[in-house]
Amino acid sequence: MNNIFRLDKDTVNILAKEHGTPLLVLSLEQIEKNYLFLREHLPKVKLYYAMKSNPQDQIVQRLADLGACFDVASDGEMQQLRDLGISPDRLVYANPVKTAGGFAKAQETGVNTFTFDSESEIEKMAKAVPGGRVLLRIRVDNPDALVDLNQKFGAPATDAMRLLLKARDMGLDVAGLCFHVGSQSRSAAPYLRAIATCRSLFDEAQAVGLNLRLLDIGGGFPIQTTGEPIDIAAMCHSISEALTENFPNTEIWAEPGRSLCGTAVNLITRVIGSQIRNGQQWYFLDEGVYGSFSGVIFDHWDYELETFKNGMNITATFAGPSCDSIDVLYRERPTPPLAIDDLLLVPACGAYTSASATVFNGFAKAKFVIWEEIAPEIRNQLRNAC
Repeated sequence: MNNIFRLDKDTVNILAKEHGTPLLVLSLEQIEKNYLFLREHLPKVKLYYAMKSNPQDQIVQRLADLGACFDVASDGEMQQLRDLGISPDRLVYANPVKTAGGFAKAQETGVNTFTFDSESEIEKMAKAVPGGRVLLRIRVDNPDALVDLNQKFGAPATDAMRLLLKARDMGLDVAGLCFHVGSQSRSAAPYLRAIATCRSLFDEAQAVGLNLRLLDIGGGFPIQTTGEPIDIAAMCHSISEALTENFPNTEIWAEPGRSLCGTAVNLITRVIGSQIRNGQQWYFLDEGVYGSFSGVIFDHWDYELETFKNGMNITATFAGPSCDSIDVLYRERPTPPLAIDDLLLVPACGAYTSASATVFNGFAKAKFVIWEEIAPEIRNQLRNAC
């Protein structure tokens, strides 16, 4: 899965002229390629798309058509899927701390599978969704992940039996375990450790009369960036082998987000300001951290900025358009010299970007276009230009 959707310079120029900037260009074919890649390399695993990574309707619909299920965290995500006609039995309410509104929407829509990691959540679920199917989320420490979600979620393995037995005693359908190794995990090692831990817990559960039948290995699968290459196929193969060895007769789920949508979107942004501040070049773009670059803050992501320029690099600060001093993308970033109205391409901009963008300071969210819908006309223009 090293191929990513990436526009070329001439296409970027045409798109910016026709649609303006900032502009997000989504390839649904890339979404499909990414999904089929994971299906091929994790053949035992049922894929639940993590809606939070990018809830764009067209992405959700394409994945639904391919047979994907969905990991939701809120009433809003459940309602969106209901509006798209997606059956509730394809959803898992995978937020370990659920709201009253979320429980109400689950009851209304028919969602009946939930995750939890605390005693208080058991009591909430037993009252709100009696008899609901539940998975206990186990803490799996992985400080090497880009975002270590286990700082916030997951019960210690030593608490697992107590929590599982309480959930059963309160009338819930105790179905299995789940974990999440953290976002953009570049190695199979944390998955293998978590799988081994869960195997031990399954055995302990059986010894106390619990029949666990489902394991959810979460998300965290990486995408290739400009850094050190990742053999994602080999990584998935190692995980798949461990699942076959340890859980040959167990239903297995995963919750990929970034690995499905991350490489399928390109951002086109424009230089709108240039000045020297404290002896360093500053470039202001028409998109910033309150928009599609929100992942700089929330996702700790280092985006590639393709300038299509040659020449000796300088170091520059890149900032967004808002009147907030926090709206700075990068400082001392190597770049060829740029001019007002120069265009920049940001590939691999599909995950945790538009999903967490805002309209702070009155700036509209970036426009979305679907590449496959506009590609024939763009290619025709490029042929005519030749």
